[in-house]
Amino acid sequence: MNMKYLLVTALIVVVFWLWRHNREADRNEAQRSRQRPPAKPSHEVTEVVACAVCQVHLPRSDALPGPNGFYCSDAHRRQAGG
Repeated sequence: MNMKYLLVTALIVVVFWLWRHNREADRNEAQRSRQRPPAKPSHEVTEVVACAVCQVHLPRSDALPGPNGFYCSDAHRRQAGG
């Protein structure tokens, strides 16, 4: 009978210790995250151009250059005579 109380008490102590240890770890992590400077978002500027045929806007890096401007596809570039 006494052994049962000892085991229950030991189990309660272990559970309490684990709970407290996890709370301290969470608190420390929250404190570290508050101390870190926020990461700066990288705002890369992308130039947007309109297709000379259909006026669809697309990034300049995806556009095809031609004689009268930029085009969204090779078919539109050929249609414009380029």
